[in-house]
Amino acid sequence: MSDNTNRRIVVIGNGMVGYKFCEKLIAKNKNGHHFSLTVFGEEPRVAYDRVHLSAYFAGKSADDLTLAPERWYAENGIDLYLTDPVVDIDRERKQVRSHHGLVVPYDYLILATGSGAFVPSVAGVEKDGVFVYRTIEDLDFIQSYARKARKGAVLGGGLLGLEAAKALLDLGLEEAHVVEFAPRLMPRQIDDAGSGILQRQLESLGLHIHLSKSTQEITGDDAITGMRFADDSLLEVDMLVISAGIRPRDELAKASGLDTHPRGGILVNNFLQTSDPTIFAIGECAVVHHMIYGLVAPGYEMADVVASRLLGDEKEFKPFDMSTKLKLIGTDVASFGDPFAAESGTHACRTIVYENRAKGVYKRINVSADGKELIGGILVGDAEQYNMLLQTCKNKTILPPDPEDLILGSRGGEDAGAGVMSLPDDALICSCEAITKAMLCHEISEKGHNTVDALKKSTKACTGCGGCTPMVKDLILGVMKQQGVYVRNILCEHFDYTRQELLDLVKINNLKSYGSILNQFGHGDGCEVCKPAVASILASLWNENILEKGRATIQDSNDRFLANIQKGGTYSVVPRIPGGEISPDKLIAIGQVAKRYGLYTKITGGQRIDLFGAHVGDLPRIWEELIAAGFESGHAYGKSLRTVKSCVGSTWCRYGVQDSVSFAIEIEERYKGIRSPHKLKSGVSGCVRECAEAQSKDFGIIATEKGWNLYIGGNGGSKPQHAQLLASDVDKETCIRYIDRFLMFYIKTADPLTRTATWLNKLDGGMTYLKAVVIDDVLGIAADLEREMQLLVDTFKCEWTEVVENPELRQRFAHFVNVPEQYDPTVQFDALRDQKRAKEWR
Repeated sequence: MSDNTNRRIVVIGNGMVGYKFCEKLIAKNKNGHHFSLTVFGEEPRVAYDRVHLSAYFAGKSADDLTLAPERWYAENGIDLYLTDPVVDIDRERKQVRSHHGLVVPYDYLILATGSGAFVPSVAGVEKDGVFVYRTIEDLDFIQSYARKARKGAVLGGGLLGLEAAKALLDLGLEEAHVVEFAPRLMPRQIDDAGSGILQRQLESLGLHIHLSKSTQEITGDDAITGMRFADDSLLEVDMLVISAGIRPRDELAKASGLDTHPRGGILVNNFLQTSDPTIFAIGECAVVHHMIYGLVAPGYEMADVVASRLLGDEKEFKPFDMSTKLKLIGTDVASFGDPFAAESGTHACRTIVYENRAKGVYKRINVSADGKELIGGILVGDAEQYNMLLQTCKNKTILPPDPEDLILGSRGGEDAGAGVMSLPDDALICSCEAITKAMLCHEISEKGHNTVDALKKSTKACTGCGGCTPMVKDLILGVMKQQGVYVRNILCEHFDYTRQELLDLVKINNLKSYGSILNQFGHGDGCEVCKPAVASILASLWNENILEKGRATIQDSNDRFLANIQKGGTYSVVPRIPGGEISPDKLIAIGQVAKRYGLYTKITGGQRIDLFGAHVGDLPRIWEELIAAGFESGHAYGKSLRTVKSCVGSTWCRYGVQDSVSFAIEIEERYKGIRSPHKLKSGVSGCVRECAEAQSKDFGIIATEKGWNLYIGGNGGSKPQHAQLLASDVDKETCIRYIDRFLMFYIKTADPLTRTATWLNKLDGGMTYLKAVVIDDVLGIAADLEREMQLLVDTFKCEWTEVVENPELRQRFAHFVNVPEQYDPTVQFDALRDQKRAKEWR
C-alpha cells in the first residue's frame, strides 16, 4: 500500500478485534517490513475472550480468558498502554493524545473501539443495582451486588440478554427474569416456533420470561426495587442487568471529523478505510456494506483485510455471512443463510420443519422451490448438523432427493468424514480465522498435523468460537482415510488403545481398578474422558459396585451419587418400575416419600415416576423407604438400561396378540443394571399397532400371531431413527438369546458414549453383518456372549440397597463428614464467590 520502510501504526482499542489485527499483521509480515506498533487499551487488562465471558461465572479466571499474555506484546515489539484510552485525534499533525497525556504520531491509525452497551432512556436507570454486561469489571460488580440480591432481571431477550440471564442463574438468585420488548426471544435469529421451544427450555430451568413488555420506569429510592411497564404492571426485583443491544463507539471518530452513520458507526469502504484514507475502522465500530457486524468472525476478517492492505495486498472486505451457533444455558441455538426466507419473501422456497416439544428440539430448513438448493434455516435444542448445513447452504450444494434427511439424518448413515470431504476446497471450515478446507487438508496431508491440537497451533482453527471443531475432526478422519492410513480411535491421550482394545486387555489381565489399568496400559494421571470410559468397562466386565475399591472417583458425577443432579444442586430419584406395572401400595409409597421430603413428582415417557428436588444428604433415607416398599434403583443416572416400555397387551387390549406386559417385565428384570457404552431403552408392543413405540428403541419387541419380532438400533430424541428388523416370529427364549448376543456384542465393540443407532450405522456390513454374528454365529462367539451376559445378570445387586446397608458407602452422602444426619434447620448457605446460593437445609 505504501513504500514507507518504517511506518508508524497506532491501534485504538485492545479488544478481540484490535488484538487480532496485531496478531495478523505480525504473522503476515513475511518480507520483514519495518513498522512500529502502538496499542491503546481502555480497560486495565490485555485483550480477552468476550465470546465466552459467561464462563467467568462458571469458574474461569480472567487469565483463562486472556487471548495473549502481556509479555506477548513486548516480545513482538508492541508498545501497549492499558487503562489509557485515546481522547483526541489530530488528523493534521497525524498524532493521537491519550488520557494520561501521551502523544504518539502515526502514519496509519486503526480504530478498533468496538461497541458499548445500549442503555435505553428509562427513568431511574441510574439507580444502584442496575448494571450492563460487557466487561470483566461489569461481571465483578454484578457478582458482588448479587450477594445481597434475591430477585434479578435482565432487560433484553437477545443473544447477550440470555447470556446475562445465565449469569444470574449461576449466581444463584432465588428468581431470575428476562424482559423482552418483542413478542418472542431472539427475534433476529429465530422464528416464533423456535422461540417458543427455547422459551419452554429456559422456563424449565427456572427463568421467568416476560414478552411484549415496554419498561417505563425503574422504581426505588436510591436502589432498584422494581420495573414498571407500559401496561402499568410491576415486576419486583432488586437487581437489573441491561442487555438491550450495542451502540458503536464512534465518539472519537465524530470528534475528529470522520464520516459516521446517522444511527451510529464509522463509515468505511470495502478496504475498511474511513473518510480519511490513512485511518481504518474495524469491528463493531465500523459500518460496512450498510451494516454493523456484531459477531467476532467478521471482525477478525476485517482485521485480516487491513493487515493485508498495510502489507501491500489489495484484499477487500466482502459481505460476510452472519450465520451463528451458540449454546444458551445448555440449549443449542443456531441460524444460517436466510432463516426467514418464507416470511420475508426474499426467496421462492418451501419449508421443512421438525418439532419435538417433549425433547425441546426444533429444526427448520428453507429449500428452494425446485428442491435443489438450501437457502437457510433455524436449529433449536440440537444443532449437531449446523456445520454441514451451513456449508451446504454457502456452497450451493445440490440437495439429496429427500431434503428432510439434512435434519433427520440419513437412513443408512455414512462413514466418518464423508460429508465434509464432499465439500469444495474453498469451503470455509473455520469462519473465525478464515480457514478453508484446502488449507486444513494441506496441513493434514503434507505436514502431518493430524490432531485438533496440532491444527490449532498451525492454523488457529477451532480457537475462536470453537463451533468448527466437529467438522475439523471429521476432516482429519476423511483425509487420513483417503491416504489409506488406518485411523485408530484411541480413548484419549492417556491410553493408546481404542475402547474395544482396552476392554479386551482388562479382561485378559483380570484388572479391576482404574489405577492398575493406568499403570499397566496408560500413562499420566488420566482425564475426564478416560476415567468414565474405564469405569464403564469395569462395570461391564465384572459388575462390581461402582462406588467401592476406589472406583467412585472415576465415575461421572451422576453415577457418583446414584442420582441425576438437577438445577440448584438437588438430585432426582427414579425407582425402577419394570414394564410400567405398579401396585396401588407402591404408588402410595412413592406419594408418601414425595410428601415427606418435599419432592416434585412427574410421570416420565418411559412409564416411571421421577421425584425431583432431593438433597444429597437425604438420598439414603429416601432410598431406604423406597426399598422397604419393594423398589430398586432405576439406574436413571447410569449408562445402562433405563426402561422397558410396554402397552397393556393381550391382558386388556382387544387388539393384543401376546402378553406384552409380562414379557416387558421379564426383559427389564433381566437386563437391569447392565452398564454399556451409552444408555439403553427398550419397548414391548402387544401387536403391530405399536403403542409401546418399540421401533424407536435401542432394542424393541413387537408381538405377532406366531411369536415376536425383534428390532434393534432405534433411537428417539433429537435424531430419531427407526430400529431395524433383526429376527421375526421367534419365541421368547430365542428372542432373549438374540438380545443377549446383540447387547454383549455392542458393549464389547462400541466407542464410548455411542448409542446403538450410531454404532449400527457405522458398523462395517451394517445389519447384514450383525445378523451373521448374532443369528448365524459366523464368528463362533455366540456362546461366549451368552455366558458373559448371564454373568452380569447373575451378579446384579441394587446399588441403592448396597449404600443403605453399608455405613461406609452411606457416609459418602453426607454434606460434610462432620455434620450429623439430622441438619439444623436454622443453618443456610451464604453465597460466596463462585458458589451458588443454596436453600435452607432440611
